[in-house]
Amino acid sequence: MKAADIREKFLKFFESKGHTIVRSSSLVPGNDPTLLFTNSGMVQFKDVFLGTESRPYSRATTSQRSVRAGGKHNDLENVGYTARHHTFFEMLGNFSFGDYFKRDAIHYCWELLTKVYGLPPEKLTVTVYQEDDEAFAIWENEIGVPKERIIRIGDNKGARYASDNFWTMGDTGPCGPCSEVFYDHGPEVWGGPPGSPEEDGDRFIEIWNLVFMQFNRDAQGNMTKLPKQSVDTGMGLERLAAVLQHVHSNYEIDLFQALIKAASRETGTPDLTNNSLKVIADHIRACSFLIVDGVIPGNEGRGYVLRRIVRRAIRHGYKLGRKGAFFHKLVADLVEEMGAAYPELKEAQTRVTNVLKQEEERFFETIEHGMAMLETALAELDAKGSKQLDGELAFKLHDTFGFPLDLTADVCRERGITVDETAFDEAMARQREQARSAGKFKSAQGLEYAGEKTTFHGYENEFFDDAKIVAIYVDGASVKEAQAGQQAVVVLDHTPFYAESGGQAGDQGVLANAAVRFAVADTLKVQSDVVGHHGSVEQGTLKVGDVVKAEIDTTRRLRTARNHSATHLMHRALREVLGGHVQQKGSLVDPDKTRFDFAHNAPMTDEQIRRVEEIVNAEVLANAPGIVRVMPYDEAVKGGAMALFGEKY
Repeated sequence: MKAADIREKFLKFFESKGHTIVRSSSLVPGNDPTLLFTNSGMVQFKDVFLGTESRPYSRATTSQRSVRAGGKHNDLENVGYTARHHTFFEMLGNFSFGDYFKRDAIHYCWELLTKVYGLPPEKLTVTVYQEDDEAFAIWENEIGVPKERIIRIGDNKGARYASDNFWTMGDTGPCGPCSEVFYDHGPEVWGGPPGSPEEDGDRFIEIWNLVFMQFNRDAQGNMTKLPKQSVDTGMGLERLAAVLQHVHSNYEIDLFQALIKAASRETGTPDLTNNSLKVIADHIRACSFLIVDGVIPGNEGRGYVLRRIVRRAIRHGYKLGRKGAFFHKLVADLVEEMGAAYPELKEAQTRVTNVLKQEEERFFETIEHGMAMLETALAELDAKGSKQLDGELAFKLHDTFGFPLDLTADVCRERGITVDETAFDEAMARQREQARSAGKFKSAQGLEYAGEKTTFHGYENEFFDDAKIVAIYVDGASVKEAQAGQQAVVVLDHTPFYAESGGQAGDQGVLANAAVRFAVADTLKVQSDVVGHHGSVEQGTLKVGDVVKAEIDTTRRLRTARNHSATHLMHRALREVLGGHVQQKGSLVDPDKTRFDFAHNAPMTDEQIRRVEEIVNAEVLANAPGIVRVMPYDEAVKGGAMALFGEKY
């Protein structure tokens, strides 16, 4: 049974049981800054389980594409060294949102595995949470699994609700016991059943995990029953395919064999068991689907994880003797294998191929020099009998040749060498500090302020009559007053002045009363919620405690606001013309211009530039009224606001 057939049978089986087939969500989680990537099937239903979102169905089934290659969930370093670790995998799952619970979930599981997929019942062993008598009884009395093949798994440290078989969404929130299904490869394979000293062996392989969400845990660890008990299950397609195709390693299944043969073709490596081919076959899936979902290789966040995976694949090709771009040529083979299940992959084939080709060509310019330096260092270590690579050299490889630390560590591991990561981190910290010191951006940091935060009124008013001076700084030192002719930074309790942030320049204007006038040349944040008015005393003596009228330069502010609006119009137009992967990477907005930085895999053509201009100009000419509204985050997103990962509102 091919992987594609296994996927289809799973979805169709649960559809026949009243489940709605839901398309895989993006690898980039929507509105969830707690996750770098979608790493399981339940991610897109998280708000449903939490009760903050409702769906038109109470039963769902998915084949969710998932990535574990960064952040808390990171399998990257294990790929190529184990039989079942991947950066990208598909998670088959069925979900109940307050509908059926343990009994139906267990019966569905057994029927699918033994009747639809035809697995011998005697080959299956199950686990339950140590205190879950209900699940134990269902498996024994209703399914007929012998009690010796139903294993209670708990925590030996005495913590009642901390166990491999007790699932939690986080420190607080929905949680509940699990029941896992293991396939027994037989006594000829070393290993013991779950819970035994030999459980890490390869004889018993977990293929499905059923999570029964029945409790809510509060901050004190107290458990209360959920008003709606739910089910969340996950079964790795690749693991199940290995069992059904009677192979031991995931890399031996039909889907991977096709990609391994493609990697063999492009690298000229006839030995299909070569681990480097497995790495390349795994990585083309992760890289391609990340690009499909809008991730572009870069130096931070998701883009950096993608770059690391691409460069790891290139290095393994280089190790096999491939000295030129090859990785992008595997996209067509991947589309052949997975394009039918994921039409978005087929639609993005050209863009994915071009992005990977450009990233390859960029890295191949430096890999030869970097590898030569690393090989020389490893040879010297071998001569000395040393087993650790200098962290400073690892940092030089990273900084000069674009070798991520894990790539250097991967090469070293093949020689039995470790990397001094402490020295690497110290070198990285030094570079960051030097970069900060050399920065040309204006900053009000360094001023010691311990007062109340500034209340901002700039969205409602262009002036504030009764602003009280709460702090004055001259030459960085806190003072009680500033004389005419002195440069100073003034902090008010209330202000209409916008402090430079989000790419928008700070306001200019005047602070004045009958006795004093202070010209504000710039506005910057002293702290995240404290505004500093930078300027000079033009007349009189400015004193802490004075009450002044704070008035911004309205003409300048309106010009800046128009340019800021243009930034958002351009962002929208760029996404429409170039694709949804376009995201703002930086901007500068002042009264004279707007500058917009974004990531795209190719230079814009003249036609694309003209099209963006036409879209933006059409919106400008439409002259829609600008309305400021403050609303809850979720309401804003539902109303169409774009909330990019990592942004705070």
